[in-house]
Amino acid sequence: MAHLEDNEDVAAYPAAPWSLVGQLFLTLFRLPEATAGRPAGIHGAAFVSYEEGSPLTYSELLVARPSGRSRVTIEDIWVDSPASMAGGRELWAIPKELCDFTLDSSHTGPLSRTEWSAGLERHPIAHARFTDVSRAGARLPFRSSVRQPPLEPGGREGAAVMRGTAKILPCRAHWDFATDGPLGWLAGARPLASVRMAGFRMSFG
Repeated sequence: MAHLEDNEDVAAYPAAPWSLVGQLFLTLFRLPEATAGRPAGIHGAAFVSYEEGSPLTYSELLVARPSGRSRVTIEDIWVDSPASMAGGRELWAIPKELCDFTLDSSHTGPLSRTEWSAGLERHPIAHARFTDVSRAGARLPFRSSVRQPPLEPGGREGAAVMRGTAKILPCRAHWDFATDGPLGWLAGARPLASVRMAGFRMSFG
């Protein structure tokens, strides 16, 4: 195990790579023009649940943008695990912060309905609803990489490869971003497509 040396409440986290299992719900948005320091173009927002079988179990909300062929840069990210926050920042320069989540999911045959929300001290960040049949899909491989700028001047860049398999199918999604929250800049973006990765098994690091 490793830890963040300068954190007063030292949070232990696993060594890289992390072998993760769970569920991911992703929507791609097109931002029509640069705003709030974010470039125009494609940005992806995702809620993720890391479940039993992972070295850490926690919820996550992230926004990322393409930064090369099969490569993304994570712009904003929140988790509800201090250990995940410490590991993400120390190992890969991923700018994780803490927030609170609610998650509710129900199943009727192959149909799943899932509702997520994320907020900080009762101030909402984002809320989303998803409907899909991804649990009935075929398991497919995926591979991508993450490249992160330094978290502070003079710091090191971060890089990680993620590869694994999941049951991947399109889904129906509806997102609401709090206009006065940290993702308010996405409130006017146009959703393009949504996908669920059900039961993913992934190596990250």
